[in-house]
Amino acid sequence: QVQLVESGGGLVHAGGSLRLSCAASGRTSTIDAMAWFRQAPGKEREFVAAIRRGTGSTSYADSVKGRFTISRDNAKNTVSLQMNSLKPEDTAVYSCAARYGYYPSTRYSSQYDYWGQGTQVTVSS
Repeated sequence: QVQLVESGGGLVHAGGSLRLSCAASGRTSTIDAMAWFRQAPGKEREFVAAIRRGTGSTSYADSVKGRFTISRDNAKNTVSLQMNSLKPEDTAVYSCAARYGYYPSTRYSSQYDYWGQGTQVTVSS
């Protein structure tokens, strides 16, 4: 079992920055990847960014590439998402996810075993 707790959401003006953090506890040593997904009102959940715990390799949705950066600290069992140049369309509930199994892709929510409760990010225009 893994427990995930997100923090760092809030309200920011367009062009601003926020940093989200996800703290993992429990059986963290065998986690393969952690990711951030987001869901805006009336829309489906979408992939934002992911990082593999072992290699540190990352992947990003095209919509956030160049603006968001995902990072990990295995010693502290945390994953962070630095979000810069925020846009109103980035407004959503952001959720952290973790999985044990290895898959070639890190982008599919169905492959993740554990989820945090989510944190709201609101970007005003």
